[in-house]
Amino acid sequence: MRRLLLLAPLLLLTAGCGAVQSSESEATDAAREVAGKAAERLYGQRPRTAEEVGRSASGIDGVEVLRVTGTSTHDGDGIGVVLRTSGSAYNGWLDPEEIVVRRCFAVRVSPGSEWGEEPRDVGCPAGPALTFAPPPEPPRLPYEELRATLPRVPDGGRANEAEVRRGLAALDLHPAIRSEVKADGGRVGVLLSVKGNGFDAQDCLLARVAPGATEVWVPPRIQRMPGEGGCTVANALDPAPPPH
Repeated sequence: MRRLLLLAPLLLLTAGCGAVQSSESEATDAAREVAGKAAERLYGQRPRTAEEVGRSASGIDGVEVLRVTGTSTHDGDGIGVVLRTSGSAYNGWLDPEEIVVRRCFAVRVSPGSEWGEEPRDVGCPAGPALTFAPPPEPPRLPYEELRATLPRVPDGGRANEAEVRRGLAALDLHPAIRSEVKADGGRVGVLLSVKGNGFDAQDCLLARVAPGATEVWVPPRIQRMPGEGGCTVANALDPAPPPH
């Protein structure tokens, strides 16, 4: 009996140590889960630069970006990102103290990445988390200026493509604004647009110079979504019906 009493504290200590180790493992798994969800948010086939991937990752709650390698998602092995996340668990009934760990994981963002791929455990690089400047604001599309510069064509006349192009040149458009002009059957269509991100609605202006009417408008948002064809010069010449 005395031997059993002497062994009891040792058994409790061993059980307690096991609980600590198990809790730390659970906390690490929780940190890995956060990194895995971040990797899912970064997943995609759209080409992105290292700056864009790093900025996106740094904006995810509970994630710090410690290292970014590579130049583009579509160059070589893509973009490698080291993320630091935290996780927590409780020791158990012997010592209900919360265990919090901070761990680092590596994820890769490229067309060859697999959805749901588990992040790889890595050592945390020395130094503070990386910071990224906000993306530059896209230039404003010159709605009023375009309306003012486009020619008016009387009924029975024909729109002049060269005159429309001269008007666009006089606007001295921002280099990030793409323009397209197309003539068709006495009418001239105009498209002004800025590059979209491939997911959200694109910014664009459409205009049509036709006998008796010069119009400038922004297509409905649904038509400006990727693949909808709203931001095209064809839609300027022959507008798609508005969505219901």
